[in-house]
Amino acid sequence: MSNLPGVWGTWGGYLPFFVAGFLASEPWRWAGALIGRDLDPNSEVFIWVRAVSSAIVAGLVARLVVFPTGAMAAMSAPTRYGAAAVGIAAFFAFRKNLGAGVLAGTLALLAGHFIIG
Repeated sequence: MSNLPGVWGTWGGYLPFFVAGFLASEPWRWAGALIGRDLDPNSEVFIWVRAVSSAIVAGLVARLVVFPTGAMAAMSAPTRYGAAAVGIAAFFAFRKNLGAGVLAGTLALLAGHFIIG
């Protein structure tokens, strides 16, 4: 392939992607941190953003459960629906914590796959 030693020989093809990814996201993250440092996290805007992000995750999970593709299609419907129910229960049990709901649903899906099949 390449006769260049070191990083260019092994990782050289990936370096432009890393640089482009960094330059595409980091300046916006810094700008957001500077602009948002004086905003109230309990304001109406943030409540709306949390609601929209929760709705997007719920829609994606519902699509995966009802119309599975790939490896999810090989799992039984009771396993998928049971894991979704566990995730929803955890979401509400942990005071509407989206991360807890997603984590519990994922763990239930894995457990169901290995136990039930």
